[in-house]
This record gives sequence, structure tokens and C-alpha cells, in this order.
Amino acid sequence: MQWLDGKFWAMCRGMTVSAAVTVTGGGGTAVAHASDHLDTPTVITNPRADIGDLFAWMSQDGRQLNLAMTIVGHSFSPEVDYIFHVDSGSRFGATTATTLITCHFAAANAVTCGAGNSDIARGDASKPDGLQGKRRRMRVFAGMRDDPFFNNVRGTRAAYEVAARELQHGAKMDEAGCLAFDAKTAQEIFHQWRHTEGGPATDLLSGWTPASLIVTVDLEVVAKGGKALAVWAATVAPEGQLDRAGRPLTGNALLGTIAARNISDQLKEQYNAATPSTASQFIPEIEKALGLYDSFDGQCGNQLLADAKAPPANKYRTLAALLADDRLWVNGESAVCTQLFAVELANLAGHDELRNDCGGRAPTYSAVNTYRSLLVSGVSVGVDDGLVRDDHEQSATQFPFLAPPGPVSSER
Repeated sequence: MQWLDGKFWAMCRGMTVSAAVTVTGGGGTAVAHASDHLDTPTVITNPRADIGDLFAWMSQDGRQLNLAMTIVGHSFSPEVDYIFHVDSGSRFGATTATTLITCHFAAANAVTCGAGNSDIARGDASKPDGLQGKRRRMRVFAGMRDDPFFNNVRGTRAAYEVAARELQHGAKMDEAGCLAFDAKTAQEIFHQWRHTEGGPATDLLSGWTPASLIVTVDLEVVAKGGKALAVWAATVAPEGQLDRAGRPLTGNALLGTIAARNISDQLKEQYNAATPSTASQFIPEIEKALGLYDSFDGQCGNQLLADAKAPPANKYRTLAALLADDRLWVNGESAVCTQLFAVELANLAGHDELRNDCGGRAPTYSAVNTYRSLLVSGVSVGVDDGLVRDDHEQSATQFPFLAPPGPVSSER
């Protein structure tokens, strides 16, 4: 790695999901990377406040919203509130009401979760059946589960090394920030991305089991403004908000990707302290990263929502604004949930076939591959890291949804 151009290595560090956590699986201890883990100095020193992943999707009967938040630390802190924000409105992009689902742990197996003023659950939520609210409008589980996030980190890094090499050899960047890679380079990038050290892709997160907070809540409780739902999660301590998360990778992969570490850390600290309503300040920084992602298939301008008619400086503005907002959009009118970005694609990119999809992020989605594909080539498939599912059997229908710790699935 030492030969990498310093500027481009900073980019690679962010785009390969940057920060690391130590996990123990069947193969022993390894450094693993996940979608929002250990992204700032604050959460590195307080992993029980560090949100790893957020999931939000509709129940099979369309009556409940399902929510899950994984925490890097293997337990919950009595000094931290764990909060699901559910914004609601009558249409995509315009929310008018908010319901907070706030959970606090007085002790390891003593949780109190309130869903606005509609219901409260108090007690031990560690059993698989969870803890039911007093008014039977919500159910809560809190305990160790398998994280559905999967990622071929080594293959991804190898792919970015190819890009770094071409940059060193003179690849040019256009005015919008997209690098001019030829077809051979793009092919090599994709080949490396889909393999691990030349062999089949392997998941560096295999066997990782974080503390997981899982809630299913009646739709009527959270859809005060309408059934267009926008979900984000936060951890809050007496000193303020410590972390926030929406879509996978946004905070980690798109902030400070071409900056020195101290600048990158500062940006991410500011981002984690912000809210969707105050996050527009990060749009210019995200635009820079989007130009880099648009490079990897050798075709500049085919990224999702890239505007060929806009001035180069604004080419990626629409997508950058959407990502800075960083909420998981869920169509509460639908019980059919198939992929990340379904709601956004239906409303912003003319994908009418997805208008009846709930979108959000279910534990069964290949969410990161969808994210990569849209950022690289503007379609929801085609750019992947050789992995299409987790090594445990996750569920979108059976509470508590995330798989229990244990042996990996025999099928991949």
C-alpha cells in the first residue's frame, strides 16, 4: 500500500468503507469493515454508541414498520439513548410529522422503549420473542444477532489499487471530477472487485454478531403525516448526538474521501452531529466522491441522476443532495419489499415498475451491491463484490429477523 498516491489512498480509505472493527468468527480474529462502523474518533472510543447498520421495511401484511439498528459494541450503554426517527408525509420528499422510537437501557436486560405517546415496552427484551408494548402496538428485541451486512473488503481494496495505479500513470479527471479510465482498466477494476486475492470472493464480516435493537411497530403509530416514511437512526448521550445512520455507506464512503485524515475525521464528526434537515452543508463534499465513483466503469456521466445538461460543477448535485439527507425511504402503502433505493428510483428516475415496492432496507437485500451499482453505472445491478447474500439465513418476515449467532449457512 505504501506506493499509493497519498491523495488517492485517502480516497480509497473512505471508499472501501474506511474504519475497521475487530471481529471473531470461525476463522479467528480479523479486521472487518462495515457500512458505518467506527467512522469517527468519538465512536471509536465509545463503540456502544456506534451505529453499524440501519434497516427499515414493511411487514408482510403491510400493518407494521420493521426497524433494526446494529451497534458495534457488543452491549448497550446506560449512558446512551438509541433512537429511530420516523418522518412521515403524504408523498416522497415532503415529510410533515415525526415519531421517535426511543430506547434506553438501565441495565443489560432492562430496556424501556417508547413509541411517541402511543406505546411503551419495559423489561427484558433479550428473548427471541421479544418484549411486547403495554398497548400491544410495538414489539422490541435487544441482544446479539448476526449483522446482515456482507462485504468483500479485500477485493474492493484491490479494485481501488487498480484505479490508484492508473491515476499515477496519468489518468485525467474531467471538470466534474470523473476520471477517464479506459475499458481495459474498468474491466480489471470489476474483476478485482469480485474476487479475493485472485480466488472466490470472501466476506470479511462473516460471523460478526453485534448488539442489535429490533422493533416492529404499528404503521398507524409512525405514519402520522402519511405513508411516505423516511427513517434514520441516532445515538444520543447527555453531551449530544454521537452518531447517525441512514443508508449504508453514505457517511463512511462519501465524506472526506480525498482529504487528509484529520479533515476527514472532522467532516464525519460534523456529519454525525447533524440531522437530515441540517445536512445540506455536506453536498459539495459528497459531489466530489460521486465523481470518483462515476469513473469506475470507464463511462463518465452514467451515474444515477447525473445531469448531463448541468454545468460540470453541478453534474452530481441532485444525487448528492439526496444522499446528504441520508434517510431510508419506505413506501408504507406497499408490503412488497425488494431493493434499496426503490422509492427513490420510482420517484426521481422514472422506474414505474418500482412504484409498488416498499424500498427501505430489509435484512435480505444485497443493499451495498445496489448502492455501488447506482453510483457507478446508474442501474441497480452489475457492480458487485462477488457476494450476493449473507452467510446466515436472514429473514424479512420472522421476528426478530436478524439471524442468531451460530454456524454459517451451508449454502451461499
